Amino acid sequence: MLADRYSQDEQRGIAMGIALSGLALGEQIGPLFGKFTYEYVRKESGFLVLAALSLFGGLLQLTVLKPGVSSEQIQGTSLKVLIRDPYILLAAGKQIYIYIYVYRSHCMKSIGAIAFGNIGSVMMEPSLPQWMLSTMGATESQQRFILLPTSFWYLISAIVFGIIAHKMGRWLCCMIGLLLIFIALICVPLTTSIVGLIIPNSLLGFAIGMVNSSMMPTMGYLVDRRHVSVYGNVYAIADVVLCLGYVISPVLSGFCVRVFGFRTMLHIISFICLCYAPLMLFLRNPPTREETIPSIMNENPNSFSYIRS
Repeated sequence: MLADRYSQDEQRGIAMGIALSGLALGEQIGPLFGKFTYEYVRKESGFLVLAALSLFGGLLQLTVLKPGVSSEQIQGTSLKVLIRDPYILLAAGKQIYIYIYVYRSHCMKSIGAIAFGNIGSVMMEPSLPQWMLSTMGATESQQRFILLPTSFWYLISAIVFGIIAHKMGRWLCCMIGLLLIFIALICVPLTTSIVGLIIPNSLLGFAIGMVNSSMMPTMGYLVDRRHVSVYGNVYAIADVVLCLGYVISPVLSGFCVRVFGFRTMLHIISFICLCYAPLMLFLRNPPTREETIPSIMNENPNSFSYIRS
């Protein structure tokens, strides 16, 4: 919806950065809210509050956004065509955690084994509390709140780089973010105290914010540049593989910790991010396709619209 609403690339990046910061805000408030309602109020009260907020959010969208549907004059690019595009898969690789895709030999370089910017956080999250308990003797509260700095700095980074990533180059922003993820994951198992662990966790959240706030707008930019400017399918790809990562990564994390150990697992993930970072050079100036139609929002005002003007 944001990609459709904001046709200018710079404005789209700012809007998506703000939207991504909402995810981090939820991760900040969620644990505190859950702990408070579980310990001091009735257990079901938290779910009732969330249900009420969801209802309020839905009504707010109906009244403020006023969604409407008109006849679609231009056929969007199919999922099959988008999945074949190595540049889209290269960009989507930052939104997933572990996903291997082999389609054609000429795409193998980009999509044979895609490493993703969020892999460190999601695979570290299930195994970090046990590691903290065994190495630092961390209390239950310390284990619960140690990832809050990650969410906080993700929030800050998503807003900041949603604004400036367009100016510095989103490919460069993502490359720097992947290199910072490499440094953060290397430093996590080197820490010996709870306070020391806050620093690499904060750096990790900051770096993931750089990656996500630069790559989500890039998905829309690639569709504008190489395909028809209908964005539903390309962001469906990003969302599907993101959810796939949330399902697979915790299971894979437990397996890797048992087989390799916590330290080695993070070293492997960091090495994957380091190797994947140079591939961002391919997104510096992706080629166009002859059949690309610039922007249906600008060229065809009668096309599909999510929001009534």
